[in-house]
Amino acid sequence: MSSTKGLAGAVAEVADGRPPDDGRPRLSGRDPKVVFAELFDAHAGGLRGYLAGRVGEHLADDLVSETFLIAFRRRDSYDPEREPIRGWLYGIATNVLRNHRRQEIRGFQATARAATLGLPEEPHETRVVARVDAEHRMRQLAGAVAELTDEERDVLFLTSWAGLEPTEVAAALDVPPSTVRSRLHRLRRKLRAGGPAGTTSGGEGHDA
Repeated sequence: MSSTKGLAGAVAEVADGRPPDDGRPRLSGRDPKVVFAELFDAHAGGLRGYLAGRVGEHLADDLVSETFLIAFRRRDSYDPEREPIRGWLYGIATNVLRNHRRQEIRGFQATARAATLGLPEEPHETRVVARVDAEHRMRQLAGAVAELTDEERDVLFLTSWAGLEPTEVAAALDVPPSTVRSRLHRLRRKLRAGGPAGTTSGGEGHDA
């Protein structure tokens, strides 16, 4: 995986407050090519980070392109009264990812296995040591992330990595907000149990 900050921060930040949504632009009444050029400028970077964090840098650009191609084809189906544009775009990206579930899980499993190999010490380079420590924490978390269900992993990355609000996640996944809250509660317990702290989890939550 390419980013240590996003995954390592997932346990601590998954339920934190996030910036407000990016608005609900109307996709009709204007030149669609102009509208989507603006959407690409506003959201492609965030989408790329989200996709790269899940399936790696080598696929991210292609998946971003596929996401926007699908969004352009489905532009008439977007209802600004129903959902913010960011939730709509990330919902499409998450659906695109479903063709790469196995690769995503294999990536996390490989990262987790790497944690058992040990890391070199470079005490004379404080900056390098800090980076290596971050990578080590990420590797410890990767095993727990690999054990999440597909639905829990979607909620984790949409909330913690992509920075979506729970209401945006609900729109992206087409589920009630109560279901998002339930999955957040359950995956938080799993990550606490499987992460570096090794705390014991309690009872499981249930989807609404």
